[in-house]
Amino acid sequence: MIRSVKIENYKIHKNLRLELGNLTVLTGINSSGKSSVLQALLLLRQSYLQGTLNEGLMLNGDLLAVGLGKDALFQDAEDDHISFNVQTDNGGFTWTWKADDLSLNKDFLTLFGYPMEDNWKDCSLFTNNFQYISAARQEPSESYPLNTNMVELRKQLSQRFGKCDLVAHYLHYYGVEKKLQVNKDLLHSEGEYTDLLSQVSAWEQVISPDVKVIPSKGEKNYSLKYAYQIKGDTTPAYSATNVGYGLSYALPLVVALLSAEKGSLILVENPEAHLHESAQSELGILIARAAQAGVQVLVETHSNHILNGILVASKRFESGHSGIDRNLVRIYYMKRHEGGSYSDKEDIKIEGDGKIDHQPNGFFNRQDTDMAYLLGF
Repeated sequence: MIRSVKIENYKIHKNLRLELGNLTVLTGINSSGKSSVLQALLLLRQSYLQGTLNEGLMLNGDLLAVGLGKDALFQDAEDDHISFNVQTDNGGFTWTWKADDLSLNKDFLTLFGYPMEDNWKDCSLFTNNFQYISAARQEPSESYPLNTNMVELRKQLSQRFGKCDLVAHYLHYYGVEKKLQVNKDLLHSEGEYTDLLSQVSAWEQVISPDVKVIPSKGEKNYSLKYAYQIKGDTTPAYSATNVGYGLSYALPLVVALLSAEKGSLILVENPEAHLHESAQSELGILIARAAQAGVQVLVETHSNHILNGILVASKRFESGHSGIDRNLVRIYYMKRHEGGSYSDKEDIKIEGDGKIDHQPNGFFNRQDTDMAYLLGF
């Protein structure tokens, strides 16, 4: 697992270091540096997969498009370099790239410093045990692409940019053809069976009760449909375009969590998108349970319900139920440094009984502010 990340001179980060847990939650206002933390990891993976990490940093590719060197460099950088350090179970590794005048108008930063050891390649960030689920996920569609290489050989949900456009192929292959069995610690109590497809439907039912997910294989593509079991009868299957966005948006994360092997890494942006508050909380609980089972999850969220689900899971764990050990969770409130142009972070700890040690100003307290006004306090 990745134990910490240090970022120097990248975008809003002057010198940021984050300790990571099995589950790491990044919160904060917009443009406070949350996405840039995920981007640092994605840039490493992107450059590695394109075969350039031993030569330089590829700013544009299949995972993300940053632009040019001047778009990547921290605007008040005192040194003409960008550096990422990753501490893993196998040791610490640092990559440094030139960001001088010659590099600012290029989409490739030349390597300046590189780890001497190569055991960093064993980190899940560089293996098939990785998923990136971006905020800009595939909208519901009549058909989804087929990609044997990405799904069946590399175990990926996405072709580009974490859009999860391969979720139908992935779910059909591992759920229908392979009948992958889900870790017993992640089984939903309402699931009739323990296979991936059955459990995906069970967890999707926290979004839309009684729903059943049906992936189908066509000649050159895949489709996703949803049926409902009402009073013992099953309705006709509806296309993904004819049911709520929430089902399709949550589906890739549910599939990724339930199918991930121990030691896998999942990066998630805005898991709460298009979901009602109860579903958000239940998804937070599932994320926490997967992290407890050994899957490393890094979440960027604006949802207090996702956070509350994680806190509920920590309290349940203390009571001997399925949940997460609070010591495996790291929560950060990202913000701009007071009087500065760079990002800072505030560490928020779970003290126990599902409670946090403090609530920074702006940390999910807007409801309290609005209610105080409405009630005349």
